[in-house]
Amino acid sequence: MKKLKHDEGGMFFERLSTHRMVASIKEPKQIEIALSLKHQLSGVFLLTGHIGVIKGYVDLFNKHQLPVFLHLEKIGGLSTDAYGMDYLAKVIKPTGIITTKTNVVKTAKKMGLLAIQRFFLVDTEGVENIFKSLAQVEPDIIEVMPARIPQMIGEIKKFTTLPIITGGLVYERSQVMDGFKHGATAVSASKTDLWREIYATEENIIRNIG
Repeated sequence: MKKLKHDEGGMFFERLSTHRMVASIKEPKQIEIALSLKHQLSGVFLLTGHIGVIKGYVDLFNKHQLPVFLHLEKIGGLSTDAYGMDYLAKVIKPTGIITTKTNVVKTAKKMGLLAIQRFFLVDTEGVENIFKSLAQVEPDIIEVMPARIPQMIGEIKKFTTLPIITGGLVYERSQVMDGFKHGATAVSASKTDLWREIYATEENIIRNIG
């Protein structure tokens, strides 16, 4: 596995092997909650903030050694061209980024950042679109939304061995477990009650049965 500048030793991938919940943070007040649960989260997806505050947020997560990914389409004031991504990698220093755009994935990987590409399965062409995107550039991780159609994870796994995170419309523990049952590496959720749950034991049972 390639060693990336902001994921020394593959820390995020190591955490994914034991902690299968990713905290999607949509408002600043959730940051402290995520930090208090850092020992049972694989990382955080930051979907709030702007260029003026984002470095402070990232520094806080880095201090606590909790991998942090910035959703570039949700953070105000960040440019996704080569200059903006260079600034992001050298100054802000997140573990990686989340984006729906293939060209941004390519730029992020050049800068040594982990790249998560988010796909939305809105119709029957959704899986084919993932296949076409991966033929152009391969992200480090795929995020598939919404999580309420977990059976589609198996279709995607037919043509890629990349880790798959699923999220979106996740409100209950049973929906998280459905994602694991169908092969998701992790589940992302913004509901803080789900961050507090322990999934490893039950998920291992599912694996052993399979």
